[in-house]
Amino acid sequence: MAKPKKQPRPKAVTPKGFRDYFGEEVTQRTEMLRTIAGVYHRYGFDALESNAVETVEALGKFLPDVDRPNEGVFAWQEFDEGGNGDWMALRYDLTAPLARVYAQHRNDLPTPYRRYAMGPVWRNEKPGPGRYRQFYQCDADTVGTASMAADAEICAMLSDTLETVGIPRGDYLVRVNNRKVLNGVLEAMGLGEDAAARDNVLRTIDKFDKVGEAGVRELLTKGRLDASGAFIDGVGLSDDQAEPVLAFLTSKAADTAGTLANLRAAVGDSKIGADGIAELEQIGSLLDAGGYGSDRIEIDPSVVRGLGYYTGPVYEAELTFEIFDEKGRKRQFGSVSGGGRYDDLVKRFTGQEVPATGVSIGVDRLLAALREKGRLSAQATGPVVVTVMDRDRMADYQAMVAELRNAGIRAEVYLGNPKNFGNQLKYADKRNSPIAVIEGGDEKTNGIVQIKDLILGAKIAESATLEEWKERPSQFEVPRGDLVAKVREILDSQD
Repeated sequence: MAKPKKQPRPKAVTPKGFRDYFGEEVTQRTEMLRTIAGVYHRYGFDALESNAVETVEALGKFLPDVDRPNEGVFAWQEFDEGGNGDWMALRYDLTAPLARVYAQHRNDLPTPYRRYAMGPVWRNEKPGPGRYRQFYQCDADTVGTASMAADAEICAMLSDTLETVGIPRGDYLVRVNNRKVLNGVLEAMGLGEDAAARDNVLRTIDKFDKVGEAGVRELLTKGRLDASGAFIDGVGLSDDQAEPVLAFLTSKAADTAGTLANLRAAVGDSKIGADGIAELEQIGSLLDAGGYGSDRIEIDPSVVRGLGYYTGPVYEAELTFEIFDEKGRKRQFGSVSGGGRYDDLVKRFTGQEVPATGVSIGVDRLLAALREKGRLSAQATGPVVVTVMDRDRMADYQAMVAELRNAGIRAEVYLGNPKNFGNQLKYADKRNSPIAVIEGGDEKTNGIVQIKDLILGAKIAESATLEEWKERPSQFEVPRGDLVAKVREILDSQD
């Protein structure tokens, strides 16, 4: 009889494009989510938690460069004997699910409906450095009002949120544009309803930051050579047709009034373009009234959001400070948030236009920015560790840790093999514990405990002389009843 083949062990690897997050990172993200939620709540938004899974039909096809069904999302078909089961997918953002929720529950919700949502989203896209297929978003949206005051409020709230989490004024800029203005430019170009030509122009506009005015001109007309020497075919427009796009992209002036005047020239006689400029003017006025100047929020025609469902104002928060990339080159940190108005998204379900606007913050990007600025500690403080000197007295050690926890101090009893005491201290070091508590048989008899300041001990070991070490002991003997008070005193001195 043939010997059965041994089943190979599974490989312990994370799926491509995903990663694991450990204690410190999870704690930092949780704290950031709490802080952002506090700002959203202060602005009057209510929390909403919707499903991670939606039907593909409900999500719609709004991701950029989607050429085949379900591309860009993680999707599967429900089992059905007839082969007609629903297609399901992990949500790719938090906005498309909101449209479904509002359409489904609109009779029970206030109008306007103001909600915020936080959680992971999934994109079935090619991963890259710092680009993962699962990431967290924090969204806030107002559904049911066409007022530009809602858009202005979102921009103000975004500014306040960035400052509250630790990005100082001067290190960020919220930039605002309007899709209607861009549509007016396309209209002024004479493209009409030529969807393919419009999409080609939009893709070219998105490259403005990389190739500049001259590069966009070449790409809109005859084409250009890229950095590698390869020739990229142009859209094939005439110079006259390309001019409104270039006027639009370069219309930013020294002040808002100048920018709006340049935009009026770019859209020509287009009514939709004029409507978009009027909306930008309203938003600018409302922000000025709230004290949000151009040092925090500005009108910037170069902002073109990628998702296809935006219908009016669009906005993006960019961090303006410089960092070094993996090759040691200086570059700006870039965008951490974006959003806009999407008046047609709910209409897909109801048949009636429901105006809506909102913003999404990329939490992982924002955390990375705070690390770059040194505003997040390199290592989180671990728990106080109560060491075990005698297995038979585990109840005594559990009583100690209970006292510490009841006083609001993070603490744990060492639960490994206590035979080697040195290993217990190594464990405490690995946990980045601030303090170790020691009570052997002699200490128990004399009613005392030893409290070891591990943070101070590490500092002394690094640089102190013998005399300094004697003057600044890092281990203290205190009465058992003073355990909590002494631990609290040491923790306060370490802050």
